[in-house]
Amino acid sequence: MMQKILITGGAGYIGSHIVEKLVKTNKNVFILDNLSTGFRRLINKKATFIKGDIANTAKVKKIINKNNIDSIIHLAAHLNVSEAEKYKKKYNKNNIRGTLRLIEACKNSNIRNIIFSSSCSVYGSINGSVDEKKKPNPQGHYAYTKYKGEQIIIKNSKKYNYQYAILRYFNVAGASDSNKIGEIQKSYGHLIKNLAIQSLKKRPKISIFGNNYNTKDGTCVRDYVHVSDLADIHIKSLKYIDTKKKSITLNCGYGKGYSVLDIVNIFKKMNKRLIVNFARKRPGDVAQIYANITKLKKTLKWKPKKNDFRKILKSAFKWEKKI
Repeated sequence: MMQKILITGGAGYIGSHIVEKLVKTNKNVFILDNLSTGFRRLINKKATFIKGDIANTAKVKKIINKNNIDSIIHLAAHLNVSEAEKYKKKYNKNNIRGTLRLIEACKNSNIRNIIFSSSCSVYGSINGSVDEKKKPNPQGHYAYTKYKGEQIIIKNSKKYNYQYAILRYFNVAGASDSNKIGEIQKSYGHLIKNLAIQSLKKRPKISIFGNNYNTKDGTCVRDYVHVSDLADIHIKSLKYIDTKKKSITLNCGYGKGYSVLDIVNIFKKMNKRLIVNFARKRPGDVAQIYANITKLKKTLKWKPKKNDFRKILKSAFKWEKKI
């Protein structure tokens, strides 16, 4: 395994899970996070934490060279789909230009592997499952910034001599087995997070955004992946591109679509007091998308360990109770 790994956004929800797994096998883990959306309480004490911004090329270059970093897992980004529609310049600055500045910091360094945190939203709205051969068609601005990030990673790979893994996340949910880390941020409007918050209330309420999509029950259909399984995919991807010297693009999901109403009904069986409201569609949301994960399983010899929806919900609820 690689010796020196820098994780941008390592104090965030997904980053902290990757760090937790990496420090068990690799002690040279460095976190770079400006804490704008990350949290100090999620920083793993066995990793070296550096407060800083990916757009500060000089600082990042110094970190890479001083610590002899050879691999980067790039997660640092603004993530709110609705906010991205309102504040396009903010998202361009952080998600696109920030990624470009990070890559420029790799010039004349020992960086040989870069993992990029992308999103299934780059595909646009799909009627059914989607594989990696599908040409991206980003429809929301957040999706556009992720697609531009992918292009930056690919375009510069030969110039700066690194392999890459582009990982297109589907909806990420759940919390770690240790219950030390989970999702804290409430503003993203994530369904599982919202249900977890409501699970602690005497009169739980949930809003479903849109009930007239072209889907089986009119609500959005999504593929969900447990955050621990997603962390494993990062570690396996890093090992693959380092040993095979090949770049890859992979869907990260379970290959099954759940409608919002499906999930709300699972919760309702667990808590019959739930009140459901329907609200207007959110800008930037696509109707239906779930992953074809044939390539993921074949390339990484990966098998999901947490693909039971009740377990995903229960781990999220347990974390919410703790915080």
